[in-house]
Amino acid sequence: MRTQNLGYPRIGSQRELKKACEQYWSGKIPVQQLLQTGKTIRNQNWQLQKEAGIDLIPCNDFSYYDQVLDVSIMVGAIPERYHSLMEAKQLPDIDLLFAMARGYQQDGQDVTAMEMTKWFDTNYHYLVPEFTANQTFTLYNTKILNEFLEAKESGINAKPVLLGPVSYLLLGKEKEEGFHRLELIKKLLPVYLEIISKLDDANAHYIQFDEPCLSLNLSEAEQKVFEKAYREIKNRFPHLHIILASYFECYGDNLQTVLNLPVQTIHLDLVRYPTQLDDILATDFVKTKTNLSLGVVDGRNIWKNDFQQSLSLINKAVEKIGSDRVLIAPSCSLLHVPCDLDLETNDKTLTPEIKPWLAFAKQKIDEVVTLKQLANNENAEAVSIKMKENIEANESRKTSILIHNNKVKERVAAIGEKDDQRISDFSTRKVKQRKALGLPMFPTTTIGSFPQTAEVRSWRVKLKNGALTQQEYDDLIAKETTEAIRWQEETGIDVLVHGEFERNDMVEYFGEQLGGFVFSKNGWVQSYGSRCVKPPIIYGDVSRPAPMTLRWTAFAQSLTKQWVKGMLTGPVTILQWSFVRNDQPRSETCTQIALAIRDEVVDLENAGIKIIQIDEPAIREGLPLRKENWQEYLQWAVKAFRISASGVKDDTQIHTHMCYSEFNDIIQNIADMDADVITIECSRSQMELLDAFADFKYPNEIGPGVYDIHAPRVPSKEEMMLLMEKAMAVVPVEQLWVNPDCGLKTRHWEETRTALKEMVDAAKGLRLLVQQD
Repeated sequence: MRTQNLGYPRIGSQRELKKACEQYWSGKIPVQQLLQTGKTIRNQNWQLQKEAGIDLIPCNDFSYYDQVLDVSIMVGAIPERYHSLMEAKQLPDIDLLFAMARGYQQDGQDVTAMEMTKWFDTNYHYLVPEFTANQTFTLYNTKILNEFLEAKESGINAKPVLLGPVSYLLLGKEKEEGFHRLELIKKLLPVYLEIISKLDDANAHYIQFDEPCLSLNLSEAEQKVFEKAYREIKNRFPHLHIILASYFECYGDNLQTVLNLPVQTIHLDLVRYPTQLDDILATDFVKTKTNLSLGVVDGRNIWKNDFQQSLSLINKAVEKIGSDRVLIAPSCSLLHVPCDLDLETNDKTLTPEIKPWLAFAKQKIDEVVTLKQLANNENAEAVSIKMKENIEANESRKTSILIHNNKVKERVAAIGEKDDQRISDFSTRKVKQRKALGLPMFPTTTIGSFPQTAEVRSWRVKLKNGALTQQEYDDLIAKETTEAIRWQEETGIDVLVHGEFERNDMVEYFGEQLGGFVFSKNGWVQSYGSRCVKPPIIYGDVSRPAPMTLRWTAFAQSLTKQWVKGMLTGPVTILQWSFVRNDQPRSETCTQIALAIRDEVVDLENAGIKIIQIDEPAIREGLPLRKENWQEYLQWAVKAFRISASGVKDDTQIHTHMCYSEFNDIIQNIADMDADVITIECSRSQMELLDAFADFKYPNEIGPGVYDIHAPRVPSKEEMMLLMEKAMAVVPVEQLWVNPDCGLKTRHWEETRTALKEMVDAAKGLRLLVQQD
């Protein structure tokens, strides 16, 4: 029996990669220092796994930005708009990668970034490949080979990890009509064969192909593409040991196709779908020589593994196919969990009672190895101690009085039919809101946060370490908020925001004030590029002991006669972007959060806040991968949002925000949320995402983002007007708002001020345009 890992966090245990990338982008360090940081992180990860006892250690799981973008560069799928930039600037690969991810606006060059969307049902974002009918592929970059050779120099014959060719195409998007991207497999596969040949020549014994799209509902034609691609790979390299990995779900209707593929090892996510082991063991698979990789350690959540439960699955497989055909592994790449629980040394942040219930990436690697030792009866005395500790920790969690709050449970049980219903329908509310708010056509607003400078962030640090008193800190936040309000008034923005200078993260901030949450100090996880988040840990029943946003929202509103939006994070997003307890249904936890947010909404309204935004960027992200499971999720997710929003009067306007998601297939459910205004990401997709709302004839108001805040480039007034004219072609003008794609927290003030002035001018131009018509 052997062990393998599918991938390890790439950011570094102290976010070294984030810091190096941002320093490089700002010109503070040379490229050599950035590349050395990456090399150091890779080698540390390899050595950690080697010392722990992992048999198959991954390489090419590292990226300076995104693994899907790495493949686009590897196969030369570089959109045409970057070609002149490459010729003019002769950009090295690292700068080309950043230009494709973030856009490029220097020295007369102005190139937009590639579209970004969620990686399946996670909060990780990938860069969407772009394909044309005459698309060509060529081996442009050999990063995967270089990192394999680098690992060999470190004494590790690593296992290269590569996004499989079929999933790569399926995860992309056709940029013109008249063809399907899977038709490109004939052109793409030779490039894959070329890089595999180079790895084979370098003596790579194993290659892990990630084909997560095998967890989706696939047509018969799509399944046949998988069969054809992998038969061609196997025919060319009959001796190569191919590990096929899918995760986040079961193979479902694709199972027979998977079993027919000429691969040596099939990976199963037994955390998400443990019963699929029975499905496979009941087939003729047991008579083959194919191995099973059992993903029994949760790669998505931070709870300690239940050794007894995992061993029951391992033993079941061993009994049927023998230990020599079994590999023990995490359920998926450990990219989605923090690096190391040993770094959590602050008992006040992560209490001694809760910490033993947890395992981060380093600890999960140890769990994988320990499970192999337990199954093999290796190191019996030492391993028996670990088994005892594991049982005690899991039992402690089950019996802890910290977890349960009877008042919360009673309130959930008492929810009635009207608790998720507004008083009147939208057509009635719209009339009352327009009279109460008095906003112009194409009202302008932002999504909530303004840039958090190093100085602003330093105030929180100083408050925590005692260098600032609470009063001194509050005075600084008040001054920053006042300046933001005055600047918005001067700029001409219609609906203002207070800027959120007191907030660290849109989920973390609320989690810190809600009962049932606990936090880590160094539990960072990559969201996209250099953007890292520190998800809260929901360990128990959720409650709101006191108002969370009322003070600073009411303060901001007191400074101006214009409307200031109250800014809240919605229940589904708080759920999705936290590490959620796994001892009760997610729907139950989400409903508890919804009631807490409802209380906050009512308090804001009572304080005179007439516009309240409840962000739900994760509503699409939480959708199960297989369509047959959608309706159950959507029913409780939509209801949770409505519970949070339905405690207010008709003339209070409820906004919601969603970003980097496809809406076509859930547009009815989005309408069922019944938000008065929805703001969505639209600039990177050039308003393509708006088509779903137009085809559906979405009745409520919409703010299609005209300013891509995930890139440093500043769009012009003309560019924004052009995007809004595309929106006006499919959505009635009286329904349209003008706003950025997302919050501005990660941007710099100089570019933000310039972009928002352009945005306000664009709105004024649109009003003139409509008046002239």
